[in-house]
Amino acid sequence: MSKPVIWVTGASSGIGEATALKFAKEGYRVILSARNKAALEAVKAKAPNPEHCIVLPLDLTDSDQFEEKVSQAISFFGQVDVMFHNGGISQRSLVRETGIDVDRKLMEVNFFGTVALTKALLPHFIERKSGHFGVITSLVGKFGSPYRSAYAASKHALHGFFDSLRAEEHKDNIAVTMICPGFIRTQVSVNAITGDGTPLNFMDDAQENGMSAEKCADHIFSALRTVFIVIYVIVFFCSTRTFVVR
Repeated sequence: MSKPVIWVTGASSGIGEATALKFAKEGYRVILSARNKAALEAVKAKAPNPEHCIVLPLDLTDSDQFEEKVSQAISFFGQVDVMFHNGGISQRSLVRETGIDVDRKLMEVNFFGTVALTKALLPHFIERKSGHFGVITSLVGKFGSPYRSAYAASKHALHGFFDSLRAEEHKDNIAVTMICPGFIRTQVSVNAITGDGTPLNFMDDAQENGMSAEKCADHIFSALRTVFIVIYVIVFFCSTRTFVVR
């Protein structure tokens, strides 16, 4: 269990940054992904052991590059143990004011990008008979709320997809943990897109008064670490047990 590898998308800020730094502090090797390479380098510089962090820029809308990105990620440390899907965008607009192109963008980034990256990495997990997907959704992945119609739809879709994946791949010791934060004090509302696709550009009160990203990351670490230990024990037991056919 020495220095397992976690790959974090959306690692340039907010929950992704805080989670990446938490896992780095706890001895994990970390692959940092997002679109902004300079921001990722800044996160890496904050890590207690920057040499154990690798920057791998990635755009969730560019799924044609995902097989290559997965190959690069695996080559860095020889394996990926945990895929932490955090990258995405939020929304602040009424249904009647939201263009269909905005709905499609939210689904493309939050759902299809995450699904495509999952499918690209899944063969590696299956080959190793071990792997863990941690997926940031939201409370609105459980129930919709005003101003977040397509965002909520994308998060609901992630629950359906990963619940099915969990059922299909449990035999290969591949785990799925769905993480549904409420209001976390990040830039998510500032960057949320409005009905015409432009960013909101301000932090709403609920976000401002939310839990810190660092405290959220502590909870995420506890949840993912517990599942990782269970997977490791199962894999170790299966690899060392002697079966006698009579």
